[in-house]
Amino acid sequence: MLKKFRKNQKGFTLIELLIVVAIIGILAAIAIPQFASYRQKAFNSAAQSDVKTIKTSLEGFYTDEYYYPY
Repeated sequence: MLKKFRKNQKGFTLIELLIVVAIIGILAAIAIPQFASYRQKAFNSAAQSDVKTIKTSLEGFYTDEYYYPY
């Protein structure tokens, strides 16, 4: 025989689970573009640092040899 539904049963309903999944989806939709923006800024910062390192190396070479490399 089927057991009758009891009000004190523990667990989550389907609606509650769907609401949680929707909230997680909304938060992910907000966070992913922000992450992409931070990634692009980090890439640009690394490129600027590399250019400064090359400049310093070229100036050091010029100081030693009195001409820039070809």
